[in-house]
Amino acid sequence: MAEKFDVIIVGAGPAGTACAYTLAKAGVNVLLMERGEYPGSKNVMGGVLYRKTMEDIIPEFYKEAPVERPIVEQRFMMLDRESAINFSYKGMEWAQEPYNNFTVLRAKFDQWFADKAVQQGALLLNETVALQCIVENGKVVGVKTDRPDGDLYADVVVLADGVNSLLAKSLGFHKEFRPDEVALAVMEVLKLDRKIIEDRFNLEGDHGCTIEIFGDSTKGILGTAWLYTNKDSLNIGVGTMLSGLIKNKIKPYELLDYVKNHPMIRPYIQGCEQQEYLAHLIPEGGYRSIPKIVGNGVLVVGDAAQLVNAIHREGSNMAMASGVMAAETILAAKEAGDYSEKMLDGYRINLLNSFVGQDLKKYKDATHHFEKFPQYFEQYIPMMNKAASQMFTVDGSSKWNKQKKIWSDLGSAKDKWKMARDLMNAWRVMK
Repeated sequence: MAEKFDVIIVGAGPAGTACAYTLAKAGVNVLLMERGEYPGSKNVMGGVLYRKTMEDIIPEFYKEAPVERPIVEQRFMMLDRESAINFSYKGMEWAQEPYNNFTVLRAKFDQWFADKAVQQGALLLNETVALQCIVENGKVVGVKTDRPDGDLYADVVVLADGVNSLLAKSLGFHKEFRPDEVALAVMEVLKLDRKIIEDRFNLEGDHGCTIEIFGDSTKGILGTAWLYTNKDSLNIGVGTMLSGLIKNKIKPYELLDYVKNHPMIRPYIQGCEQQEYLAHLIPEGGYRSIPKIVGNGVLVVGDAAQLVNAIHREGSNMAMASGVMAAETILAAKEAGDYSEKMLDGYRINLLNSFVGQDLKKYKDATHHFEKFPQYFEQYIPMMNKAASQMFTVDGSSKWNKQKKIWSDLGSAKDKWKMARDLMNAWRVMK
């Protein structure tokens, strides 16, 4: 007979492992499947892990987890071709326990997190691909794998298999996601001596810094670039909507090379040695793109459920929260002996009522708005940089004359009204 588990979880990323850890801790017989050589081997993330959700799962995890640096400063850079406007927040309260967030390397962190689930009693099965769900009488009862005699059965299957989940798609939970619902991110890990990092980014000890880069870094395409500090390496990357790359016929590695060689960025990475190159699709369709996430005997969590808040670079914390909520629903279903869609729908309700659903709903129109109106990146950021240059250049012209020149450069009265409307519309989709 094929082996039977209480729960099978497909995918050992943050969502799947959070679910496995919570279930195993409660004594549930759970199998955690990973297609890679080990958890984290096929994952990529911008490099920031928020503490709160993870600590709800494992209190004071940061005392033993392979985190890189607690972030004490978040910088933002509005980039033009040869200039940048920078602003930041640096708070020493973030330098003290329990901290706010950390940079991490997923290859290390995911493996550690999965090991913690195993210590609770979960069974981890690496290098195993779930080919399809096994459905009997309208209920998911297991998965078919690529292993010999690879049919595995369970009361509930949790799909944590990432963006554009093939298993959820095969169940009819969603169609192929459109290019304007996913972003393509490319990133390099660059080795650099930790003392140089601390001097270059004005840091003390293990403190870290993140830089989010807007404007010229994506050549007008909706997206951002980033530069994060690890202990002895930097994460540099760029992510843009796939639809923008297709429309502008730009390859993602070309954008990354452009960012690395930008005169405002190049000094930060001088002397670095490339360690790793990564590429990954990120679900950014937001609230309106959340697919069906509950069925008879099946739940969908994390990236597979489109749970990413691109505006605030939040993904892993939302994934973990969804994994925990899925586990809590399964525990209630197990107690009731009912794994129907009606019973499991408590997961969907709890998710949408949580900060995950509420934040996604808050920004439900933001991504599509900024993609539809590229002038925010193509015109307004360069215009802001030009105005700053004019105002801060001392050339014998009075500040009154400079202000008049800046006002004139904004264009006609019609152009100014259009800009005012755009700013108001931006406020509406972000408020």
